[in-house]
Amino acid sequence: MVITTASQSALSGIHAGMQGLRKNAAEIASAGQMDGTARRGLTVPLVEQVQHANQVEAAVKVLQTEDRMLGALINVKA
Repeated sequence: MVITTASQSALSGIHAGMQGLRKNAAEIASAGQMDGTARRGLTVPLVEQVQHANQVEAAVKVLQTEDRMLGALINVKA
């Protein structure tokens, strides 16, 4: 697989989004959320979870679009 600028950006977006999802999941499941001592409420990490999930989905769509475009170029050359 050739790594283009678009692929690299998409992979970076997926990586950053997944890191954010893991961080927020850990915060949501933390003992601080259970006993009320968390530094921020539950709402903020839940909203961030949605934002990170959207980031991953958008990055995947970039990869899919690039794949379709490269496939179309190969078909034109063939």
